[in-house]
Amino acid sequence: MRALLSVLVLVFATLGLQAPAQELSALARLEAARSGVTADETGLTVTLGLSQPIPWRVRLLDNPPRLVMDFREVDWTGLDAMPRMAPMVKDLRAGVFRPGWSRLVLELDGPYAVQTAAMTTDPTTQVQVRLLPTSQAAFARAAAAPEPESWALPRPAQMPAPPKRGDAPFVVVLDPGHGGIDPGAERDGQTEAALMLTFARELKETLLRDGNFSVVMTREEDVFVPLETRTTIARAAGAQVFISLHADAIAEGEAVGATIYRLSEDASDEASRALAERHDRDDLLSGVDLTEQDDLVATVLMDMARTETDPRIDRLAATLQTALQEAGIKMHRHPIQQADFSVLKSPDIPSVLIEVGFLSSADDLARLVDPAWRTVFAEGIRAGLAAWARDEDALSALRKN
Repeated sequence: MRALLSVLVLVFATLGLQAPAQELSALARLEAARSGVTADETGLTVTLGLSQPIPWRVRLLDNPPRLVMDFREVDWTGLDAMPRMAPMVKDLRAGVFRPGWSRLVLELDGPYAVQTAAMTTDPTTQVQVRLLPTSQAAFARAAAAPEPESWALPRPAQMPAPPKRGDAPFVVVLDPGHGGIDPGAERDGQTEAALMLTFARELKETLLRDGNFSVVMTREEDVFVPLETRTTIARAAGAQVFISLHADAIAEGEAVGATIYRLSEDASDEASRALAERHDRDDLLSGVDLTEQDDLVATVLMDMARTETDPRIDRLAATLQTALQEAGIKMHRHPIQQADFSVLKSPDIPSVLIEVGFLSSADDLARLVDPAWRTVFAEGIRAGLAAWARDEDALSALRKN
């Protein structure tokens, strides 16, 4: 494995920041006709035909086992047409990972080792990775190996400076779900990531026009932001409230109408539990392993802050529900629910996740793509936040007296 890492570092350094790579004037394109995932009696081969040579890297991650390949800006159009004659690959996705970087992730059916990984450029550019079955112990060691410093990518998200309280007395962080490599739910040509980015931008404008809010977004474009980074952005911005926006598609239970979720280890029902598990799984399939991130937060910090923060979240959810219903928004039969969403785990910031609607519902989808309906929804959230902020200020003043 050490020899393999040395080879990969050399590939990255050679193609990375030197003049030939910088002179390339356009995105590399996947050429699906020259690409494919194939299997034989001994292992698995991933072949990617690219329009031009670019910097790249490859590594393995665990829980679930997956091969992660990062590239400097690739247009993945045509990926769905790429032949995949390998049952060992359980899932495959690709897209923007960070500004300037693209990622391809293959979820595997078990432990594998990278036998070879190479880019050839004559006569055409091709990346080929050969995987062979290995023991779970050997795979775990390879997946846990730290990345060489030369593999460092740009920071995944720019941490905004905390806004001045005098200019913006109430700081709202809006979190459009999914993005980049992770499109979220999809239906009839619409993706959850795109719909929620559009709605978050509209909601931001609504809040700014109010004059009493400062707004920070966890992403301003179609890029992937890990769940943990989203909460870090909120803390760096000095958030007084965090709202994650989603429009999932689920088969479990009733999924129609807007729903407000708050954090709890005990989900309201099976559908809520499935939603929370899917959100974390999307992070895993995008190449980010959060399995070791929750224990300390859950057992120490969250418990310490629970007494103060929980009642504030309860009031926030109830006030948002009232404002949305008064605006005439169609709500879920149980409009406030709870689930173990990792993105809501900031112990000191009141946080809720709003399912603006469900793409699995044709009626909800029709509403989600209607700009007039989104305007009403955004106004409902603004009114709810304004009422909650006034109540918070009043309660804070009482506590000081």
